[in-house]
Amino acid sequence: MFKAIKKVFALGYISIIFLLICCAVSLIFFAVWELWHGINPTVTLELNDRFNSILESIGLLTIAIVAFELGQTILEEEVQREAQVSAPTRVRRFLSRFMVVIIVALSIECLVAVFEIAHEDPSKLPQAACIGIAAGVLLAAWGVFIKLNKSAEELEPEAMERTKQEDKKLE
Repeated sequence: MFKAIKKVFALGYISIIFLLICCAVSLIFFAVWELWHGINPTVTLELNDRFNSILESIGLLTIAIVAFELGQTILEEEVQREAQVSAPTRVRRFLSRFMVVIIVALSIECLVAVFEIAHEDPSKLPQAACIGIAAGVLLAAWGVFIKLNKSAEELEPEAMERTKQEDKKLE
């Protein structure tokens, strides 16, 4: 019975991974389309419109990276791992991988938004700054989380060692 439930969960995770990959590939296609719209020499566009198309392409690619990374993280942490690592160790690892992707994506989005808004409507720069502030707050919160969980890692060194062994197997 337990094995059947594990297979159902694995199938669910695989389905989600597949959908994340489909979303990422679609976003890449849209990014290429938007980039072509921005650089197509046969179309007469103002430089500002070309610039915005290229920035939009960067934003779409950033989100595609997030989708790919999330799919890869789910694959490695939930599907490929055979040994069961303790829950706190897995949560820390999964959360850390996810936070890296989200913080980097938010930072890039902030940069794209600042460039876009600076050319269109500088009065909206505080809204773009909020994205950067959110990335900074997440980074600080993640740092606090890691610092506070340092003691948990020391309480379960065998779980961390098993995790490292699993990492070597997956490479």
